[in-house]
Amino acid sequence: MTDFLGEIAALAAACLWAIASIVYARLGARIPPLQLNLVKGIIAIALFVLTIVVSGEIFPSIPSLPMFLLLLSGVIGISLGDTAFFITINCLGARRTLLMQTLTSPMSAIFGLIFLEEKLNILAGCGILLTILGVAWVVTERTTDVKDISTAEFRRGISFGLLTAIAGAIGAVLSRSAIADSNINPLWAALLRLSAGILILLIWVSCRQQTSFRISNFRNLRVIAGTIFAAFCGTYLGIWLQQTAIKFTSVGIASTLLQTSPIFIIPFAICMGEKVSIRAILGVFISIAGIALLFYLK
Repeated sequence: MTDFLGEIAALAAACLWAIASIVYARLGARIPPLQLNLVKGIIAIALFVLTIVVSGEIFPSIPSLPMFLLLLSGVIGISLGDTAFFITINCLGARRTLLMQTLTSPMSAIFGLIFLEEKLNILAGCGILLTILGVAWVVTERTTDVKDISTAEFRRGISFGLLTAIAGAIGAVLSRSAIADSNINPLWAALLRLSAGILILLIWVSCRQQTSFRISNFRNLRVIAGTIFAAFCGTYLGIWLQQTAIKFTSVGIASTLLQTSPIFIIPFAICMGEKVSIRAILGVFISIAGIALLFYLK
């Protein structure tokens, strides 16, 4: 089981992100995206600090270069990447945005090949391709949440979608280079990345003079509970598992499995009474075949 620790962690993170995305979709109707992003990040940082205090691993010795790479990874992957992600959603809608996200996997594999000298054989490449195709087959299905947009808005969404994928891939490669061959705990790696990302977001918000948050958005107990739950699943556990995956498997495989969230949404959609098409189910099986191939090769 430990041989597949990275792959299992990546799939678990993708599942948790799927659960969190359902909650965030409901919270988004009441809370602005940037405010929600900051609040969930602050909650997750508090949970990371509490976990570190309980575990007793306080202030570990981290070399300066890995520390810098982790902080830079958080700035690029969380601050820049997440901001571009929200802009893409506003321009293209959820389905098209998820399709753009699948580009993170091949970009991560290419960057890992160039900068980390990680080599993937032909069968591993086929596994990655199958997984991406399965996810793309699901998210490109025409549904009522795919909105009609202008040409200018479409181009803007495509541009920021590419920026999201590139930022995510660079962030993953930087994190992998920092923790792959070191004794840095993925818990500390997650805390450092998230802290750097949230700090830059706070500075950015302050410079734009948008520091006044509406506390009234969080006076509803269901909103508070939903925010804490989503931050716990999607940010705290999700990023922790993400760093575990990046540490224990190649960045190309980790990024591929981390992009399978749309597949995990389907069972929850069925439980919520939504109709799921044959196309979506076929997409799930295609992705599962790709995932099985990656596990088999390990």
